[in-house]
Amino acid sequence: MKTNILHTQLYYGGRYYDASHSFDTEHVMEIRNPARPSQIVGMAAAATHEQARQAVVAAKYAFPDWAATSAQHRAELLRAAAGTVMENSDAEARLLSEENGKVIGESTFDLLGLVQRTELACDLADRVDDVETLPGPPTETLVSFKPMGVVTIIVPFNWPIAILGASMPYALMAGNTVVVKPPPSAPLAMTRAVQRYAEKLPPGVLNVVTGEDAEIGSALVSNKDIAKVCFTGSVQGGKRIMTMAAETMTSVLLELGGNDAALILDDAEFTQENMDGLFAGIFGSTGQICMNAKRLYVHNSKKQELIDELTKRLETVRLGPASDPETTMGPLHQKSQWQYVTALVQEAKEAGADVREFGEMPTGAWAGGNFVRPSIIVDPDPTLRVVTEEQFGPTIPIIGFDDVEDGIRMVNDTPYGLCNSVWTSNEQTAKEVGARLQSGYVFHNAHGAPSLDQRAPFGGVKQSGMGREMGILGLREFQEPHSLGLNKGS
Repeated sequence: MKTNILHTQLYYGGRYYDASHSFDTEHVMEIRNPARPSQIVGMAAAATHEQARQAVVAAKYAFPDWAATSAQHRAELLRAAAGTVMENSDAEARLLSEENGKVIGESTFDLLGLVQRTELACDLADRVDDVETLPGPPTETLVSFKPMGVVTIIVPFNWPIAILGASMPYALMAGNTVVVKPPPSAPLAMTRAVQRYAEKLPPGVLNVVTGEDAEIGSALVSNKDIAKVCFTGSVQGGKRIMTMAAETMTSVLLELGGNDAALILDDAEFTQENMDGLFAGIFGSTGQICMNAKRLYVHNSKKQELIDELTKRLETVRLGPASDPETTMGPLHQKSQWQYVTALVQEAKEAGADVREFGEMPTGAWAGGNFVRPSIIVDPDPTLRVVTEEQFGPTIPIIGFDDVEDGIRMVNDTPYGLCNSVWTSNEQTAKEVGARLQSGYVFHNAHGAPSLDQRAPFGGVKQSGMGREMGILGLREFQEPHSLGLNKGS
């Protein structure tokens, strides 16, 4: 393809490939800027089903040697690989922002997330080959952990590189080989980062194939040579992955959406720092983060103060493209999401809710972007979709309560459970109430990714997923327990 526009290739078995559906016609995906959908940011190779299958073959071929490599040596190689991620980071962050829509600073941290999480995975090298001895007689049993084989990792558009860091380094550290599938709507910067990383590892250990889900999904999921599929995305996407994986009884690890809540008690203290953190934990990435707060339940004695704090920050929001250094909030990533969020807000207005919107819509060349004004919705009917469904956009309901038991009940009244938070000045109250909030992770006086302890296991309950990423439990997700019973006699 003769063009000066950025073009990413496939990478598997230690080699680069274009994607061709015939001998002379290359098949690519056009990647557009959500702030200006008429602008093509770049082209990504769209793999055929056979090319995706060949990536799995390459990973399967590389597995025995990689599994036999010592954990310490794997850690050395992974650290060297992670050292490539921030190469030319300014340009790479700009590329990620152009295809994703989020501000440059967030894209820089997205890249850095893979580096940091690789370091944390490598710090577990001494525990990879732990053996527990169950003493006899009559049987002395050695319980160890073995790598699984080829792992497919499928990530979403919102924080693709950092999210990859929650699984890929752990899968590799555990002795598996990996095939990565970037999001088809924003694959460019992630593909380049994974390829730089992969070049530092033996051929076939790490592979990346871009393409449309319908074309290559089955080769990467319902494939007898895949030992595990790790998927981060929507609940509906997770259900599809489970259905596909069931064909080959393939293990799955799912980190899905959440309708997460912040529970703010009557003794909560609002400081500049924690209110900045809550604001970011709601509206960061234009609300497009799985662990962002999607519902606020606040004691009525603190409700007006909370509204005032959020209003003060919302009044400073500047909507625009990532290329504008004054932009503080970019567009939604996809038009379909724009339509969904807009519909939720409109429903709330029509139901008589107190909807307060902020910011000015961009004009000129950016007028056609997927921008939506951020909003708070005060005391909506709790049956409205803006309360019961995950918005994944810059709007949030604020609902008051008087009895903490009512607050806890409302937080838990959802089919989801990824991350909640409890806000109180009493640590003992935080422990007691936090233990009753149904989610995989609970924050105290904070909410969102910057406050997440990345040494801890991360994942959801109920429809927010199954399995855990990061920490020692995240490492074990990519290993099979193995028991060897030695007969010691009587």
